[in-house]
Amino acid sequence: MAERNPLGEFLQSRRARISPEEVGLRAGASGRTRRRVAGLRREELAQLAGISVEYYQRLEQGRANHPSDEVLDSLAEVLRLDDTERGYLRRLANPPRVRDRRSAPTAVRPQLRRMLDLVDKVPAVIITDRFDVLAANLLAERLFAPISNALHDNGNLARELFLDPAAREFYVEWEDVAAATVAALRLTAGSHPEDTELTALIDELSTGSTAFAELWAEGDVAVRTYGAKNFRHPAVGVLTLNYENLELPGDLRQRLVTLSPDAATATEAALQVLASETYISR
Repeated sequence: MAERNPLGEFLQSRRARISPEEVGLRAGASGRTRRRVAGLRREELAQLAGISVEYYQRLEQGRANHPSDEVLDSLAEVLRLDDTERGYLRRLANPPRVRDRRSAPTAVRPQLRRMLDLVDKVPAVIITDRFDVLAANLLAERLFAPISNALHDNGNLARELFLDPAAREFYVEWEDVAAATVAALRLTAGSHPEDTELTALIDELSTGSTAFAELWAEGDVAVRTYGAKNFRHPAVGVLTLNYENLELPGDLRQRLVTLSPDAATATEAALQVLASETYISR
């Protein structure tokens, strides 16, 4: 595949979502009545940010080295970037001089594996920032059984989400989960551009899933550390689970994800069914 220009892709996607009217420009302000691009043109963004069009073009083409904080802040203001997007822009524009060439881990510490086994009342998994599943407790294995490859044989939650048709039934709000997953993968790609396994995963999903390719082209970046998801399980119905996405100190590319129900709910009762010793024989 052609070499990616993550900075240019991100800037193009951000200016495409800002209309001229939002920043005080009239539709024909630049002398042309028909707009062939969505959102702001390069020259309009450059003018609003107080930089030359030529410099902005070089920046979007990846040919401007180490833009200043002032330039990046001006662009972020015009493009209305949130804190996560601002941080992502800075990493893309001024990558660290020493690349972190370490790949995402492929195993967990024995102590973490033991902790996971002791967390027996809620589903829990340890994943990487590529969504590789490194370990899961028994309740998580039973919860994710409808997408059976997710937790076994080097499973990857993003791959199952986009390439396993069963995922659209399993995740009740599939579109929302898909958008969040792509935004998180893009954020990881910006932090670890040397991760060849991540690049291969993105290429695989872009080729195998039109939905992934469309979401990737939108250029969104985000990270969700907590929230709620609805899962549809063939044995126990729909479960509403609160997730906590916790980075592990000392293992920054690993995270512990727990899924817990509200107290005294149908979901709590359903999890008890999944956790029962007799469940397998049902």
